[in-house]
Parts: sequence; structure tokens; C-alpha cells
Amino acid sequence: MRERIDGTVFARMIVHASAAIHAQKQPINELNVFPVPDGDTGTNMSLTIGTAAAELSKKAPRAVGDAAHACATALLRGARGNSGVILSLLFRGFAKSVKDKEEMDGREFAIALDWGVAAAYKAVMKPAEGTILTVSRIAAAQAAAAARENPALESVLEAAIAEGHTALDNTVNQNPVLKKAGVVDAGGMGFLVILQGMLDELRGRPMPEVEDSGEPPKEKADFASFDTAGIKFGYCTEFICSRDTKKDPEALRGFLSALGDSLVLVDDDSIIKVHVHTNHPGKVLEEALTYGALLTVKIENMREQHTEILEEAADRAPEGSPRYIAPAEKKYGVVAVAAGEGLADVFRDLGVDGIISGGQTMNPSTEDIMREIDRTPAEVVFVLPNNKNIIMAAEQCIPLAEGKRVVVLPTKTVPQGISALMVLDPEADTEDNTAAMTEAIAHVKTSEITYAARDSDFDGFAIKRGDYLALTEHQLFGTERKLEKLLKRLAEDAPQQEADFINIFYGADVSEKEARKALEIFSHACPNAEITLLSGGQPVYYYMISAE
Repeated sequence: MRERIDGTVFARMIVHASAAIHAQKQPINELNVFPVPDGDTGTNMSLTIGTAAAELSKKAPRAVGDAAHACATALLRGARGNSGVILSLLFRGFAKSVKDKEEMDGREFAIALDWGVAAAYKAVMKPAEGTILTVSRIAAAQAAAAARENPALESVLEAAIAEGHTALDNTVNQNPVLKKAGVVDAGGMGFLVILQGMLDELRGRPMPEVEDSGEPPKEKADFASFDTAGIKFGYCTEFICSRDTKKDPEALRGFLSALGDSLVLVDDDSIIKVHVHTNHPGKVLEEALTYGALLTVKIENMREQHTEILEEAADRAPEGSPRYIAPAEKKYGVVAVAAGEGLADVFRDLGVDGIISGGQTMNPSTEDIMREIDRTPAEVVFVLPNNKNIIMAAEQCIPLAEGKRVVVLPTKTVPQGISALMVLDPEADTEDNTAAMTEAIAHVKTSEITYAARDSDFDGFAIKRGDYLALTEHQLFGTERKLEKLLKRLAEDAPQQEADFINIFYGADVSEKEARKALEIFSHACPNAEITLLSGGQPVYYYMISAE
């Protein structure tokens, strides 16, 4: 039984853990109760720890303190979504506990776990039970108890995992939403998969085989050789779906060929994997759902990424060079997250300095956000995450900023971000601007229309895969088989009826003709409101509607 480890072994444990969660990320994703397609927990945790695995694969310090520090630093840079940020916090506290150690045993490992839990709880404003926090706390407490009986690291880790699974099973009773769905917490499951991967490495068990061999999945295609104006189909769409029906994948090939180019379709007995460039990713995914459940989805705006990558290449210093930070040329700058060329244009027109491509289907990392902050030539940089699952990743940038102040506004939707930006006063002081922008956020009511990625019984709604879903402030408003009927119901709802101003942003899969029908519905139902129709170009969400 392994009693102590050094940095080299710890590094191998992290690489093994990364492979383990990569192999199990889809079952973890499927624990997410709400059926909307998004950047799910398993994916976010896999991408996050993948950055640490990649770093430790390149260099494995001999001292466990140095290895843990390298791991924590990489996790912080790569943290995606709330689950990824919490994971990075757990390892950050862990690393602080062992920072001066050459090796560690089970007792020191237990103490480090406890430090990690303390760091995570401290950083989360309103810690909720029945989450990854609960599972990690109970696992750490059991690790401490086990270490008093037997300080061998392998024994301590085994005890922590066993008690962690008991805590995980109980999350279904601690969270009302999980209880109704009859599932355990996805983040807690991901954390235990990581611990199990670390234990498996100690025991010499084979590492799960993954395509990227421990490297984090590639998040952006290389568009450096492309001419933006020559990109006919703007969205690189990749997915894997299960083969739940007897439909011939060749029919899917024919359908996709008519919607785009650069098509690659590979199928076997259980799955279909597709890569295609298209202007209508929603139509692609809807058709894929007729073959089986979507297992993974990635959508990237190639035109926007082409521009970003070329700019980054021009600014990127050689490895090992000092970090480049743009000198301040003005008092205020703004960085915003948005998915969709139209939405990006709106933010640029309002004076945003940096746009980070991302949103519900692709949560940017802390490093992605920090890069844009560094490039913004301002003393104070306001960050608009525009998604509740990106706020924590953005907040991690505050202590990382050098030479400028970072203020993260809690915008959960793009319309909130736009409203906040509208009241930014270049002559006011930072505190007054922060207060005014925060107040503006509170006055915006946002509704969104998307589709159900899977069958679900949620909050009294019997949802079928492919149904249209309407969300108001991220809560399920209703479902329909016909989009026009759902739009009419939304238009007649109180926030729209009481609004003076309504903005309708239509997505990449909605034609201008279809969008004008939506405008007619709202104009008829809300005669007293000033209504604006804008092309947002966002994937997955057919409409985003703001009411003020």
C-alpha cells in the first residue's frame, strides 16, 4: 500500500484523473436536470482539469508542493463554469497546504483536502448543500478520521472516496430540484471521479484511453490561414449523438451536405460523430436529435474567432516572456462575453473594448477572460459575463489583474449586459458607475426560447426532446410544439405587457422573415411598448427578448 508520494507521482495522479473524468464526462453531463443544451458540468470539469494535466505532462516537479502549485495555477487559468471554478478553488487551497513539502502522506493529504474545502466555501457567496461543496467537505472530514487510524495515503484516499459516495447519494435529499428529478449532484460526482482517478493511479490501474491522451480538448480551430471574407459558412458545429433509431446515417450526411461544407461524418453501432461548417447549427442539431440523444455539442463562430486569433497572435509574446499588459489610455474599459456575430456587433457599437466568444454552449475560461482584460487599455475594466455560469470564472480574474482594477458585474444575460453598458458614464467615479450599472441590471427582464435536448419531467412540465422551451429569468416559462404559439404566450406575459422597451434578438437559425413574424406578434400584443428587432446571430437560442 502506497504511504507517501512526491511531486512526480502527484502529477501522474492528476493526469490519470483528467483522463478519468474525460471518459465519464457525458454521464456526468446527463445528471444536469434542466434539458436545455448548455456547457454542462462534466464538460466544464473535464476542460478545467485538462489544463492541469497538460501542464503537468510537460513538467513534473519532484517536490509535491511544486507539483500542487503548478496544478492549482493551471486550474485557475483553465477554470470553466461554476463547477470548474469550484474545482480550481479546491486545488488552490490544497496547494497552499503543501507548498513547502517534498512529499506527503495520508495525514498531510487529508489536511490539504480540508484546506481546499475551506478555500472553496470561503469563495462561494452563498454555499448550498447538496452540491460539490457538500461532497468535498464530507470526503475531507472522513480523510482526516481515516488518517488518525492509518496515515498511508492510499488508505486515506480510499476512505475519502467511500464516504464521498455516501454524501453524493444523499445530495438527492438535500436539493429539492435533484430530489424531484431523482438524480445526484453532477459536480459532486465529477469530484469523486477525479479522486478515483488519482487513487487508480496509485494502484497501478490502467488509465482510460482518450483521444487527446491527457491534453485538454482543442477549443478553437486554427483559422489563421483563412480569409474571413471567404468564410461562407460561419459556424463550426461538432457533435456526437447516440444511434437510438434505425434511421440511416447516410440520410443525415445528405441533409448536412445541403446545409454546409467541410462535412465529416463517422458512425458505428452506437454513435454518430459529425463535424460540419454551417450557418444553421440549430437545424443541424434538430436533425441530429431524430437519430438519437446528443452526447456532446460544440459550436464556434469562425469569423469572430479568426479575428481574435490573428489579434492574439500579433500580441502573443514568446513562451517565458513577461506578460503583456496594455498601458492605460483611458479611465474605463469594458470586456463582454457574447456568442453570436450580431450580439458582438451590438457590444462593439456601444464601445466595448474586448469581446470573448462564449455563452451557454461554451463557457470561456478564466484565462480567456484575463487575456481580454490585459489587452484593454484602461485603468478600470468592467467585465460583463452575461451568463450565470461565467460569473465565477470572471471573478477569479480580480486578484490576477496587474496594473488595473477589475470590476465584474453580475450580468446573467446579454440584455442585462447591454443595459448595464448603456448607463456607463465616463466622467463618473468607479463606485457610482458600478452602482448605476448594477441598478440597470435589476430593471431588465429576459426571456429566451430554445429547444429541449432530451426528455425531462421538470417543475411540473412533461418535456419531450425537440420541444420549444421558453425561459424567463432562467426559469421554465412553458413548452410548445409550435414556436409561434410560444412567442404569443411570452408576448402576453406580464414583463412584456408592462414594458416600455422590448428588444428581440433573433438567432443564427432564424431567418429575417421568421423574425419579422415574431415582431408582428409582439407588436400586436404589446401596443404600448417600443419594440426593436435585432439580428443577434446567437446559436442554440432562437430568440432572446429583453423587457424594460
